[in-house]
Amino acid sequence: MMRITETVKHLIIINVLVFIGCQVVGDKAFALLSMWFPENDNFQVWQIFTHMFMHHPTFYLHILFNMLGIWMFGSPLEQMWGRNKFLFFYFSCGLGAVLIPLLIDYVQFNSIISPLLADGLDKETLVSILNQEKYNPDWVKTIGESNWNSLQKIFYSNSLGASGALMGLLVAFGMSFPNAELMLIFLPIPIKAKYFIPLLLGYEVISGLTGGNSMFGVSVAHFAHVGGALTGFIIMWYWKKNQFNKNRWD
Repeated sequence: MMRITETVKHLIIINVLVFIGCQVVGDKAFALLSMWFPENDNFQVWQIFTHMFMHHPTFYLHILFNMLGIWMFGSPLEQMWGRNKFLFFYFSCGLGAVLIPLLIDYVQFNSIISPLLADGLDKETLVSILNQEKYNPDWVKTIGESNWNSLQKIFYSNSLGASGALMGLLVAFGMSFPNAELMLIFLPIPIKAKYFIPLLLGYEVISGLTGGNSMFGVSVAHFAHVGGALTGFIIMWYWKKNQFNKNRWD
């Protein structure tokens, strides 16, 4: 069994402590530390970082699987890279996991509201009314019910979890140990990492594009996973190209 490394151990402890603390404090803590759409009044700058330590309050498999993954894939990477390089990679992937979906949401949000703005509605007024959880029924007629549902989902949903950073670790593990054999819990067949990781990423991309965004009744941010994985791939590609020496991070 892989020995847990010090930084990975501390990350897991912090995640568990934050999870327990939020359970004690209640919904206000989840609202304060999870990531919101920036136009929403609940948004705070620190959420770009704190969302990585948040997990679903009742779906306990969320934190369990994430912590298991960080231990399994993070420990060998930390052993190989050292603490500083590992932390840089981990948090970079976590940031990529939130920034890429945020960019997609911003483009979609502004595209949806463009007919309303063309009709003379001021964006600041629109956002102010949405933050009061109100709306004008004529808006739905103008943009269509499907677009209205998408707008509400973007504006009122929050995101949380270490999954994006974990996806980056998965990519780094697959690129570093391509012949290591991995198994899914519900499909106990060993698959080499160099095949497993692309299959998993393909599933995430397809699920994000087709709207297959729930698991056990809980919403899954597939593009956040893709964002973390893509960030991890870019960093790994750059490091391999430039032959980064881990001693530069000590």
